[in-house]
Amino acid sequence: MDDRPSEEEAKPSPSPSPSLFPVIAASQQVSNVPQWLSNTSFTTTNLSVINDAVPSHFKPEPPPLSPPPEEQEDVRPQPKPYELLESSSGSEGSDERDRTSKKRRKKEKGKRRKKRRSAERDGGSFAGFGSRKSSVRAWAESETRPSENYYLDSYGDLDNLAFGCLYRMDIARYKPYAALSDSSGNFKALYQGNQTISTLDRDADVDALDGKLKSGGRYWSAKYMALERHKNLKRLRLLAPRDLADTVSGDFIPLTDIQTSDEGEGVAADESLSGTPVVVEESWEDELLRKTREFNKSSREHPHDEKVWLAFAEFQDKVADMQPQKGARLQTLEKKISILEKATELNPDNEELLLCLLKAYKSRDSSDVLISRWEKILIQHSGNYNLWREFLRVIQGEFSRFKVSDMRKMYAHAIQAISAACRMHSRQVCQGEKSSPDPAIVQLELGLVDIFLSYCRFEWQVGYQELATALFQAEIEFSLFCPSLLLTEQSKQILFEHFWNSDGARVGEEGALGWSTWLEKEEENRQRVIREEMAHDNEGGWTGWSEPLSKNKEGSTNPEKEAEEEFQEETENEDVKQEDDTEALLKMLGIDVDVGATGEVKDTSTWIRWSEEEKSRDCDQWMPVRAKSEAVASNNGGTPDREAEEHLSRVIMYEDVAEYLFSLSSFEARLSLVLQFVDFFGGKTSQWISTNSSAWSEKLFSLEALPQSVLQTLKRVHDVLSKTQGTSNSFSLESLLGTTNDIHGKAGLMKFLRNATLLCLSAFPRNYLLEEAALVAEELSVVNLNPSLSSVTPCRALAKYLLKSDRQDILLCGVYARREAFYGNIDHARRVFDMALSSIEGLPLELRSNAPLLYFWYAEVELAKDQGNQSESSFRAMHILSCLGSGGSYSPFKCQPSNLQLLRARQGFKERIRTVQMSWVRGVIDDQSAALVCCAALFEELTSGWALGIEVLDQAFAMVLPERKSHSHQLEFVFNFYMKMLWRHHGQSSLSKCWESILQGLQIYSFSPELYSDLIEVGHFYTTSNKLRWVFDDYCQKKPSVVVWLFALSFEISKGGSQHRIRGLFERALANDRFHNSVVLWRCYIAYEMNIACNPSTSRRIFFRAIHACPWSKKLWLDGFLKLNSTLSAKELSDLQEVMRDKELNLRTDIYEILLQDELVL
Repeated sequence: MDDRPSEEEAKPSPSPSPSLFPVIAASQQVSNVPQWLSNTSFTTTNLSVINDAVPSHFKPEPPPLSPPPEEQEDVRPQPKPYELLESSSGSEGSDERDRTSKKRRKKEKGKRRKKRRSAERDGGSFAGFGSRKSSVRAWAESETRPSENYYLDSYGDLDNLAFGCLYRMDIARYKPYAALSDSSGNFKALYQGNQTISTLDRDADVDALDGKLKSGGRYWSAKYMALERHKNLKRLRLLAPRDLADTVSGDFIPLTDIQTSDEGEGVAADESLSGTPVVVEESWEDELLRKTREFNKSSREHPHDEKVWLAFAEFQDKVADMQPQKGARLQTLEKKISILEKATELNPDNEELLLCLLKAYKSRDSSDVLISRWEKILIQHSGNYNLWREFLRVIQGEFSRFKVSDMRKMYAHAIQAISAACRMHSRQVCQGEKSSPDPAIVQLELGLVDIFLSYCRFEWQVGYQELATALFQAEIEFSLFCPSLLLTEQSKQILFEHFWNSDGARVGEEGALGWSTWLEKEEENRQRVIREEMAHDNEGGWTGWSEPLSKNKEGSTNPEKEAEEEFQEETENEDVKQEDDTEALLKMLGIDVDVGATGEVKDTSTWIRWSEEEKSRDCDQWMPVRAKSEAVASNNGGTPDREAEEHLSRVIMYEDVAEYLFSLSSFEARLSLVLQFVDFFGGKTSQWISTNSSAWSEKLFSLEALPQSVLQTLKRVHDVLSKTQGTSNSFSLESLLGTTNDIHGKAGLMKFLRNATLLCLSAFPRNYLLEEAALVAEELSVVNLNPSLSSVTPCRALAKYLLKSDRQDILLCGVYARREAFYGNIDHARRVFDMALSSIEGLPLELRSNAPLLYFWYAEVELAKDQGNQSESSFRAMHILSCLGSGGSYSPFKCQPSNLQLLRARQGFKERIRTVQMSWVRGVIDDQSAALVCCAALFEELTSGWALGIEVLDQAFAMVLPERKSHSHQLEFVFNFYMKMLWRHHGQSSLSKCWESILQGLQIYSFSPELYSDLIEVGHFYTTSNKLRWVFDDYCQKKPSVVVWLFALSFEISKGGSQHRIRGLFERALANDRFHNSVVLWRCYIAYEMNIACNPSTSRRIFFRAIHACPWSKKLWLDGFLKLNSTLSAKELSDLQEVMRDKELNLRTDIYEILLQDELVL
């Protein structure tokens, strides 16, 4: 194809507009139109012409580049594209060459055209700067453009295989935009300069770059990084308008004029109040001055707004991050502290400001000064349980100061202070004569229970399991079974001391009656003995001579003292003889007792056996030993002296628990104490607390091992990921830690828990949560955590016994029927459900209100066995739900319900749901109303389709405020039910609907394990792994919790993710001050490095970091002996045991016992 234009294109246009190919210069053309109107931008309708013309107008001429030697012969003066017209450029030579060698010229032009096209294909203007990818159709800088704006790359990038990432020379070179003082005046010059740089400063291979380009560096080089961080570098910022609700007080929104400003520095506050964003050009110094002025103004206008002060303090952290000098960062920290001190001075009772101030003190002060500051604040706010909880966490994590005895004193101070605040509030409420419980007292008592649970968990983790069990026994007796007498707190404790030191059975022991019942029995026995003595005295008769009391005292004091002294001397002599015999025996075995603690055990296998024995004794020795029974055993020669001393250390006296006893008056706090007691010892109950509550988060934070419910959820996630991947990945997060706790499978512990729960049922009659816990504990005690071995339901005898004692407890019938169905006895479960539902009509009104729960459980049991929409189980469920909806009496299932029955049930559900919605608007939400909503949704799903069932749940949720949603465990249960229904029908709806619902739910319930499990299951099918990682990273940053980190780690480990990603998650979690003391995360990290990453040296380093952060966890210390014995020497293991003794952890096994066992074996 010839490049010469056609004759039509060569002719000049008769129009007055400038020609595209003018014959003469534009300055010589004569036209009546003014020059400023002759621009095509005033007449054209295609805006792309203007957009293309602007850069071409400012584009400078590129500097001439000398062609390569092999192409110099091809370089000749090119003819003009309009060479057919006459020109003054002297074209005679070219015309002559064209006439003489026309064929040769065409051939050479074809070669040049071919070279140019191949060069453009290989990289456009980058052809001379190293090799580019030949398979790329067009680069961004090339003149040729593809027909489409995008295309699918079906060929893999070989550089990704060669380099493992993008080829670094294919990354664009960016230059920072350094704005000038007068950006509008110098725009043209700046633009031309940037165009020149972009023309010359091309990306190429390193070998092809000259020294100037190499010294310039890439955009991530130190030169440009320093420029980016320079405080005077001006940037374009988009300032969003302020929230009018925060700055405008009153019930109206003022009308403000929309104003814009072109000034770069010092944007006024009025501009930020406008309705449109403001674009400003400012440097970091300008932003610092502007925000400081805004914060100063806001703090003066709203001194009692805590959000303003907290934002001001947070801004100081941003300022400190921009300062490389340590001295400047310290000055910024001092400024932050002064801001928070001023804020607390104006708001002395604000909890968040106090915590933020103390956190700032932690960054500056030493541990001693910090604790003294904590103590001063706690003296002023002794009744604030949140401050106490944070203080206990701070001192518990101080390795250098940690002692078990010191922590006990601090916990005693905290419990006594909050208990005194509760009593003071109670006296004020009694003076005010309020009939309803005060919410402030309820919250205080719930916080007191949480701190008490933290202390019991602390004692358990440092190795004093008997003391933790005794604390629960004492507090439950003291709070739930107190005698109905008008006693002061001091008199109550004196009376309780008598009960504790007696032979009476305590909570959880066989024959326990409760403190009040025991006291009544004791009083009856005392009265009976008095009556018998009086009857014996009335019979008369001579009783013998009697001497005066004073003479008896004078004659009997000295002999008693002498006998006591003689007894003490004998016992001391016996102890000396026994010690001599023991020392002689150890010397015969080759053990030098005089060496003592300095002696070294040179074999690590000895320490391994010691740790295994110590762990075994921790599992077995959890029940307190009664003092009198041990005294009788020792007198009869039942145990040696060594064992007697060990058993004596397991005796819990009244003085050990007296400082931690408190009274509870609210029903919510007492029930929370019992249910957390059940959960502490491994019991199972239905959901009774929201995952957003502080008790739930504190429980997960302070655990050494994961609870069974979370482990089951993690296992389900691992199974889903392994199944979809098609690989048998044996590594999972739950396998790293094993079972929840080694003692939870013991039959003795489950028996203790069953006895305690049954006794607590007398304080909370007809509580289905405690009844379920008692039946499950009975099952576990019988079959020892292996239900498949028993064909008959293990709890059947206990359930029948409880039903005989209270035949009107229909919820107990429902709980028992569900346990029967769990073991596969569906026919027996149906008979129990039918009996309970048929007897509802004859019950009192307050008991009939529990009917929705019973109907819902029955329908769930039937649908669990459902094999399809037209199966018998689905018809049974429709019959059950139609009986609830119609409001009639229940009759056992005989046939499929008729259309008339279904219509009546639908109308009945609509009326009852309307009543429930009105109660939810007022904030009255209970288990019965939540079960009714679930029944209505289930009925619509079975009869009309899943869409109507989802609509019922959506309408119910719309009637509740977000704050009430986040704090109600009933609504959280309903939302989980909502997600299960969506997942059942995800094939008919879409995975996007499930995905969006899960993300909306996580906005409300950010700590729910169920929702994170759904997130992984749905996201694994719906989106990519990287998108799931983005979601996890987002929640780890915005709403961090132990649950988020655990599920993010479980996802990566189950998928066999990168070790760098997994280590990064661990390090980011443990770098957070909130989770730095989480024993679960540290133990998972150590197990991961040992079992999966197989890096003993790293796990050794992590272990030492872990015990420094969590010195109270005995299980964590023992992990070093059991898992790291291959990397730790015998000397290091011996030193670890000595540090454990210094920290006052309870060690039940002496190393000499292991040595004696070895000698006996030999």
